[in-house]
Amino acid sequence: MVVKPLTISQLNKIGDRLRKDTAKEDDLRLLDQYRFSFQPTYEKVFGELTRLGLNPGGRSHKTVLSIVAKLNREKTRLSRMQDIAGCRVVIGNLMDQDRVVAELKALWPDAEVDDKRTKPRNGYRAVHVIAIIEDHPVEIQVRTHLQHSWATATEKLADIFDPNIKYGGGPEKVQDLLARTSQLFTRFETTEIEHMRLLSEFQTAPVLQQRDLEWNKFREEADAWLQKICEDLNI
Repeated sequence: MVVKPLTISQLNKIGDRLRKDTAKEDDLRLLDQYRFSFQPTYEKVFGELTRLGLNPGGRSHKTVLSIVAKLNREKTRLSRMQDIAGCRVVIGNLMDQDRVVAELKALWPDAEVDDKRTKPRNGYRAVHVIAIIEDHPVEIQVRTHLQHSWATATEKLADIFDPNIKYGGGPEKVQDLLARTSQLFTRFETTEIEHMRLLSEFQTAPVLQQRDLEWNKFREEADAWLQKICEDLNI
């Protein structure tokens, strides 16, 4: 039996009823039909990422609870939600991140790119590539190791303190620590790139030695700051 795809109007009406908590059994059945329709597209994207050696993780569809929460939190429409299905890849540094994003754009030329590094949302930094295949968007989160560590820590803090921490809410002290940690990681990554560039351009021993001293000092500063955060959060 061929299932007829839902129209944009049908999706948005279902989304409106979900937001108002007036959804009926038929709405939930159609929502499941819509969520599960992303499976083939997700598998194609996951397969391409694996072929590129990116070791992806992900999910083929959001849970109903996550969809309802996002509809209420962001006042978006169900038909415009781009992360029903999603993958994540974690790579080394900013240069690797730019390279991978370029590879994904070459693979899916019509993909949208949302660079959250220059204007992080509540401290969250990453690049999202939205590949649209057969009218199904799949969000690919491309993160560096530090960006992923920050996001993972935020998830854990949200579980401990308040789920709203992921969206800029929760205890002010925790939000302040996350914001400053995000800024520190930004400095760390940009300094790392500058360090690598200078090492490739200047090969004289004194310059290399000076840059190594500066880099090691910065690493010590980063380690001290992270230690302070751990101590503060244990209070």
